[in-house]
Amino acid sequence: MALMITDECINCDVCEPACPNNAISMGEEFYQIDPAKCTECVGHFDEPQCVMLCPVACIPINPAHVESRETLMQKYQRLTGKA
Repeated sequence: MALMITDECINCDVCEPACPNNAISMGEEFYQIDPAKCTECVGHFDEPQCVMLCPVACIPINPAHVESRETLMQKYQRLTGKA
């Protein structure tokens, strides 16, 4: 499952540097998450860092990109080159 940032984002800038996959970037109005790079921090941390740090709780699961933990681990391995 990739995460997404909703329009409730206040552009506080805490999520972008916390993302180990560089999946978060500034969009036209607020931050956005690239679902091709988001592993929900699987392989890096026990829980998504952006969700932990977000002061307004605007980072839910993206219903258009639901993935199993196994799929997220495969994505992590593909992105990092670690097997």
